[in-house]
Amino acid sequence: MRDCYKILGVSHNATAAEIKRAYRTKAKLLHPDITHSDADAFKELVSAYKTLSDLKARQLFDESFSFRQGGHRTGTVVESFDYRKWLLERTDDESRAKLIFFDLTHMNEDAAVKEFKRMNMTRPAFRLSRWFTREDFMDYGFILAEELVLRQEYYDAVILLDQIIRMEYSFNYFKVFFPEVKSLARHILKNNIENAVNDELAIDAWERALELNFGKTDDAYFLQKMADAYERIGDSTTARVCREESMRLAS
Repeated sequence: MRDCYKILGVSHNATAAEIKRAYRTKAKLLHPDITHSDADAFKELVSAYKTLSDLKARQLFDESFSFRQGGHRTGTVVESFDYRKWLLERTDDESRAKLIFFDLTHMNEDAAVKEFKRMNMTRPAFRLSRWFTREDFMDYGFILAEELVLRQEYYDAVILLDQIIRMEYSFNYFKVFFPEVKSLARHILKNNIENAVNDELAIDAWERALELNFGKTDDAYFLQKMADAYERIGDSTTARVCREESMRLAS
């Protein structure tokens, strides 16, 4: 049995976020449809990722390699500088953004989600993408979006996925994983936004969707949903415009 950690190029103490990012990075290099690489190497990568991304499978793998009882894991490291504490004491946008990703990659996902929501609510101009490389933002941003969805924070997930999708259109980085990103965003917009937030926020989410190139069928659906929401808030004129445009696209 090959060492799954070595295949992915991560340490035996790697977090779930680090494992996921390592998999995405290597998949872009090994996917046979993109780089014409050895298909067996890609299959091995996928198998290693499936093992380490499943908690029970990872525990069984660790035990079989004696990582828990043997000398592979390092002992407790006493750090003289508490980076997280230092970030917590700072209030500027850059420090808060770095705190979010620090918590996300150190098995403190609840705190990362909570801080991201707080920053979105209190600072409308806050953008994670301003403080990281595009690669880091798109990788970790998508992981954060998945965590938001798990906690049913659908509107915040849409805001983040909107930024990632727009960046992909201008940068072309995700490639293999971009369909996964769009699929998650589409699912939220079609199945989760309505009734999860008020009509004004739902309209904002669907307006964002119209600019993300989902296609005429999806756009017609979003416009119809917008029309219904505008009717509920008493704006019949805008509701009629949205409904007419939805019908035009559907035809």
